[in-house]
Amino acid sequence: MDCDKIVLCGANAYEMKYYFNEKFAGIPDSVKEELRIICVLFTEEVGGIFTIAFEEDGSVVMETDAEEGDIYYDEVSSGLLAGEVRRRRQELFEALSLYYRIFILSGGESRDAGKEEEPA
Repeated sequence: MDCDKIVLCGANAYEMKYYFNEKFAGIPDSVKEELRIICVLFTEEVGGIFTIAFEEDGSVVMETDAEEGDIYYDEVSSGLLAGEVRRRRQELFEALSLYYRIFILSGGESRDAGKEEEPA
């Protein structure tokens, strides 16, 4: 994985674990649960390690990898499944990208930004 990316979440079939980056704790719980389901089901289907991450510009990317010598991991199937997930969850990924650009890249400016402060 490139160091220019920030992992949002992922699942590891080898360790049977799910990870969510607490930097994104502001994401609604329903979206967090949907991401967990996507990651876990993906690794149950094709094995390996699956991550959802943000590029520097806020684009959402899905990556899949396997340990060397894993004869059960199918790279072609994982690519096809990733494409299917992207198509079915396009709105989710667009919303996550918007969240990242607003709250992470811009520093999460408040609604009061731009208003003048009243004198004390």
